[in-house]
Amino acid sequence: MEVPLVDLSALHKDIADDLYRAVRGVMERGDFILGEEVNRFEQEFATYCGARHAVGVDSGLSALELILRAHAIGPGDEVIVPTFTFIATAAAVTFAGARPVFVDVDPFTYCIDVAQVEAAITPRTRAIIPVHLYGLPAEMDELNRLAELHALVVIEDACQAHGASYKGRKAGSLGHAAAFSFYPSKNLGAFGDGGIVVTNDGDVAEKIRIMRNCGQKTKNVHELAPFNHRLDTLQAAILRTKLRLLDRWNESRRRIAREYDELLENCAVVTPASPLDTRHAYHLYVIRSSQRDSLQAHLREHGIGSAVHYPTPVHMQPFYQDQGVSRGQFPVAERLGNEVLSLPMYPFMSAEQVQFVAATIGAFPNEPILVEEQPALSSGVLRTG
Repeated sequence: MEVPLVDLSALHKDIADDLYRAVRGVMERGDFILGEEVNRFEQEFATYCGARHAVGVDSGLSALELILRAHAIGPGDEVIVPTFTFIATAAAVTFAGARPVFVDVDPFTYCIDVAQVEAAITPRTRAIIPVHLYGLPAEMDELNRLAELHALVVIEDACQAHGASYKGRKAGSLGHAAAFSFYPSKNLGAFGDGGIVVTNDGDVAEKIRIMRNCGQKTKNVHELAPFNHRLDTLQAAILRTKLRLLDRWNESRRRIAREYDELLENCAVVTPASPLDTRHAYHLYVIRSSQRDSLQAHLREHGIGSAVHYPTPVHMQPFYQDQGVSRGQFPVAERLGNEVLSLPMYPFMSAEQVQFVAATIGAFPNEPILVEEQPALSSGVLRTG
């Protein structure tokens, strides 16, 4: 049996007629740049997230950078980010001219460690960017409390969290603004790159609308920094079609995650935590193994796809070697980089495929992994064999 890490063909085949119709509509209208479908998608996605405004852009990285710029965060400012994330989280800060300040992550949720955020705040700190890693929302109440106390901006990196929720509120409505990516493999994916900013702040939304479109509100009158970060009308049409099915697809992901949890119960791996006050979107289903590389090779031999998200924490990336951060400073992130492994996860996975993946893991002689005692508020289980 072949089990890919992600299978988009089955998803697209199921809605092919709707997708063709959406693309054909754009072709017939010819409004390829900031057309009708962009405006409609922005309205629908804002409503979906429980926010007032959404502004479509060309990537999640652009969304983060434009949020920072709209809040006048730049040279001389510091922004606190987790080091265990995709590099775009920190890169957006760098591109805006500010300095990313790295902190470690929680050993159970893998999201930003609130205690370390508090310790990292200085007079230069302007913002915090929590990442809803793998589709699990960060501890937003505590982060928002800290932000209010220190007059900071909270920017959600929700690029992996489409449809996730925290205490009954959707990702995207939990801070001052949020960035989403529509990379094709995301829970809500385009047919190429795309992203969006979500916010309740009308002034921030308007600044981003202007900046994304060459800094112009009126044609040939360039008021703000002239970026070209627009969401294509074709991508918006595709995303509108998929948005109607996002909740159904996420429920399928959660069902598959529950099946994995049960089947891996007696295996010497760590399964994802999911705190009781969150709804995980399971963009990725990530386990931990003390023999990760050998386990990944074992899965590959049996036709099972997997990936590592992420092997190298951002503070150890060559691009950030001038930040003065040394190996060993963020031990949780560095350990996760050696242990995490993403298993196949997509809405149309069959029960037989899930069982095959779990049985293949069970047949591998994993060494038990040492973990701390799990907090009582988490419903996910840390497997130690």
